[in-house]
Amino acid sequence: MAVFLSNGVVVTLNSVDLSDHVTSATINRVFEELEVTAMGDSARKYAKGLETSTVTLDFLNDTAASEVLVTLQAAWGTTVPLTLKQTSAVVSAANPEYQTTVLVNNTTDINGAVGDISTQSITFTCNSVIVVDSTP
Repeated sequence: MAVFLSNGVVVTLNSVDLSDHVTSATINRVFEELEVTAMGDSARKYAKGLETSTVTLDFLNDTAASEVLVTLQAAWGTTVPLTLKQTSAVVSAANPEYQTTVLVNNTTDINGAVGDISTQSITFTCNSVIVVDSTP
């Protein structure tokens, strides 16, 4: 069984490696379901529609150059590339790289109460299909 510990995900947003500030990463790959049920069918039928995938990232906020808040602010309102890998190892069948583009349209720059670590959880809607690359 090829189970793995999910604590080494590599996250690169707009060519900036933010992995050391990501506490959780989730890829939700989804296609729209288009109903194609016709008269006389005994059950509903569906066809694949457009991809409507999302990526959710939980960040530890950081205001330093080339870190979370500066990177998100620079990308604000634009579509940028996003890649994720399970580990920092070379891309392979066992460690594919997931590639897409996302519109940066929601951030939580200030978040937390007294004594809290400032964090934010952002769900990005993909502006392109998610390509799974297993070629080194």
